[in-house]
Amino acid sequence: MAGGGKSEISPLTEVLSTYIAGAGSRALPPEVAEKTRFHILDTLAAILSGSRLRAGVLAGKYVAELDGAGVATVIGTRFSVPPDQAALANGMAGHGDETDDSHLEGRFHPGCGIVPAALAVAERVGASGEEFLRAVALGYDIGARLTLSLGFARPDTSKHSTHSLAPAFGALAACASLYKFNPEQVRHALSYAAQQASGIPFWQRDMHHVEKAFDFGGMAARNAVAGASMVAAGFTAVEDPLAGKHNLFTAFGESPRPEALIEELGVRYEIMRASIKKWCVGSPIQAILDATTELVAQHQIAAADVVKVTVTMPDDRIHIVDNRTMPDVCAQHLCALAIVDGTVTFDSTHDHARMNDPAVLAVRQKIDLLPSAELTVARPARQAIVEITTSKGTFRHHARVVRGTPDNPMTASEIEAKALDLVAPIIGPEPGAQLVEVCRNLASLKSMRDLKPLLVA
Repeated sequence: MAGGGKSEISPLTEVLSTYIAGAGSRALPPEVAEKTRFHILDTLAAILSGSRLRAGVLAGKYVAELDGAGVATVIGTRFSVPPDQAALANGMAGHGDETDDSHLEGRFHPGCGIVPAALAVAERVGASGEEFLRAVALGYDIGARLTLSLGFARPDTSKHSTHSLAPAFGALAACASLYKFNPEQVRHALSYAAQQASGIPFWQRDMHHVEKAFDFGGMAARNAVAGASMVAAGFTAVEDPLAGKHNLFTAFGESPRPEALIEELGVRYEIMRASIKKWCVGSPIQAILDATTELVAQHQIAAADVVKVTVTMPDDRIHIVDNRTMPDVCAQHLCALAIVDGTVTFDSTHDHARMNDPAVLAVRQKIDLLPSAELTVARPARQAIVEITTSKGTFRHHARVVRGTPDNPMTASEIEAKALDLVAPIIGPEPGAQLVEVCRNLASLKSMRDLKPLLVA
């Protein structure tokens, strides 16, 4: 109703807003709470390590002039800034490279948008660890379902970027839960999320992982905190952004299925379908490295013996990793690096100089990267086939189930070891071990503000 008055709420929006409003008081199943703790630790580690990468450094400098003007922590620094600005900086650091988690069906990186937004609001309101856990799990639920409800087809043909849209709504839901909004306030906050929604897939042309860090993490986290904080301050909005003549689905939907937003809420927890990366590289390369390192180890392959390498991967995402200029998202470089070194590490995958290493280049020129329509539809997704021909013979490995995905999850010790490896150079080994321990017992933390001493450097 133009100009004021109470508009009618669609049943879908009523169910969604009521669910989000009640999430803070609903206990998570034990396995969901455990998985959420793992993703929080993994994301905090990604933010700490990312705070020293280009995107994180630039974001930290951008908000530095606001130091002392707020209560929210800029992770990896000693700055305290307004919550929306902390969310921006931490979101960009969280996706400062390809260390952070991912959600295949939702086609986004949930942690780098949702966790920074939730942490900023949690610090502002003094939320407990239990409230924070529930808010983060909710964010994964809403973010992934948002993508499914918009009905995008292939990632290489979509006009809008799921990597920007999904975390915007997931982060908003997390913030709304921490502010303890009632259903009406949730609907208003969703309206502000919808108005700020954006994302165009030209992030694939970013050569420095700076705008990509903003598109995937910083923008969503900042906008969510800003929108939720405005509603907390009394801002009102359109009652139902999901229905009516003009709505979220008419604006962004490809083959929209709005009911997917509320399907199995409280039954299917999307964080259980999210992946934690074993390798700190782009998601489409995980299977390639699984296969390559397996072949090298099993057959004792030396770089000098390699005659030819054929890498086959899904055709809908090959464009993301084909001969890229950034080492951590270049499939050919990382495959060659794994053959030369026998494995890859965080340091080696971020070493631009290794892209000009004669030994790596000698192997790289022997690699053919091939697209496969069959692997695009194969399940589990993100499979890859690596075939290495050497002077001793030809060896082939089909990586069907990527390590770190729900079908082949990393163990708790693997996740914690990854986190320690990332954070120890920033905050030190002892504080790193303390951070791991706090995350193990996050539900018992009285206030998320108590986490701050372990996040600054």
